[in-house]
Amino acid sequence: MQNIVNWFRRQLNNPQIIILAVILLALFALIIFAGNLMAPVIASIVIAYILEGAVKMFEVVKVPRLGAVLIVLGCFVILCFALIFGILPLVSAQALQLASQIPSWVADVQTALLQLPERYPDIISETQVRNFITTTAQFVTQLGQEIVVAWSASSVTGIISVVIYVILVPIMVFFFLKDKTKITGWFVNYLPDKDHGLTITVWHNVNRQMSNYIRGKFWEILIVGTVTYVTFSIFGLQYAALLSVIVGLSVLIPFVGAAVVTIPVIAVAAVQWGFSPEFAYLVLAYLIIQVLDGNVLVPLIFSEVNDLHPVAIVIAVIVFGGFWGVWGVFFAIPLATLVQAVLIAWPRSELEFEAIEKK
Repeated sequence: MQNIVNWFRRQLNNPQIIILAVILLALFALIIFAGNLMAPVIASIVIAYILEGAVKMFEVVKVPRLGAVLIVLGCFVILCFALIFGILPLVSAQALQLASQIPSWVADVQTALLQLPERYPDIISETQVRNFITTTAQFVTQLGQEIVVAWSASSVTGIISVVIYVILVPIMVFFFLKDKTKITGWFVNYLPDKDHGLTITVWHNVNRQMSNYIRGKFWEILIVGTVTYVTFSIFGLQYAALLSVIVGLSVLIPFVGAAVVTIPVIAVAAVQWGFSPEFAYLVLAYLIIQVLDGNVLVPLIFSEVNDLHPVAIVIAVIVFGGFWGVWGVFFAIPLATLVQAVLIAWPRSELEFEAIEKK
């Protein structure tokens, strides 16, 4: 017990540890209680992280930072418009087409289920099958009604949010890129002059890890989505664009995303071809893409990111996803990296405490 008391006494007597703890608590409190309000700012920071690598490439060839920022941001805006007006309509059309096909698929499934009592009368009865169909239909109907109500209630808010993102986010991204040094310096100026060494150490580590992760995820989504679309198009799979977008975005959720997105891919292929050689070749090609992504692309892109145990990643996805939904899932690994960086930098021995106090 005395050892625990001594440990807390050492922590509370070290101003650098107190400052770091206060900053972390304030950051998490801000995200928890004002996360929705801060969403445009968070989105701008993410985009700035993505574009910072390209800006540095222009700076290497002696392009002034302002010019590099304008070039990179202009190209990014053009790419976004190309995606919005080129790929988004195609994906939307395929999504509507898929939605229109679902009732006929459900009817086919019901017909197949009703044949089970005839084939296996000792295992399942017709009453059980009909009860299952009724319960499933009620659940799907209720889910659809909830989606329609939620969409109707949030449609105006959604339009306003789109306007805010289209206008404010590019402006904030421009200033985050152009005045990155000034902004970070402004925050540092508010820290105590002699007691922010531990905080700066953690910040540099987290900044490097997060920038590598965000840029790596961007390229992973782009590469996996593009390769998947080309592969599905070669095989002639229906809804290739829609499924490719889903597969590309699935890399945001480690392990779980790849498993979940496999279900619609196999379902569409089975409906289109049945259990034929075309179906087997398509599934094999899709599995090869997933294997190459996990064993070649991810280690190559994220070579500079600290390794996290798969259990730690799954726990981070569950915890932060439960707190902040989709944003929490996307930032699960960066936030886990933040925790890891704090734990690594946190002093554990007397010598480390003395080294921290001398900084």
